[in-house]
Amino acid sequence: MMDTDSIAEVGIDGEKQLFIRPTKATSPLIYREAVEVHWDPVGRFLFSPCPREWTYLHWFQHMIDTAGILQLTPATLWTNVPEDMRISMQHWFSTRSSRSA
Repeated sequence: MMDTDSIAEVGIDGEKQLFIRPTKATSPLIYREAVEVHWDPVGRFLFSPCPREWTYLHWFQHMIDTAGILQLTPATLWTNVPEDMRISMQHWFSTRSSRSA
């Protein structure tokens, strides 16, 4: 079983890209999976393209499912994420986690 890693931060940057910053994990080769999720080695975070057909919630779901080892925690920082969107992401994550337990 893979070790999990806490999500240090979820945010929307100035270019309107969703990003997820793990506490420790890195994913430099994630681009090889051809899933439109990328790794920023300088900022040490996963990021999506700007939403086109998909919403931020859909990108969040996709990024979490693609990475597979990331966990939201009460310490996760939310940056530039509107409250209703944060609540939707947390709700999806908690129902996803309870289904896979």
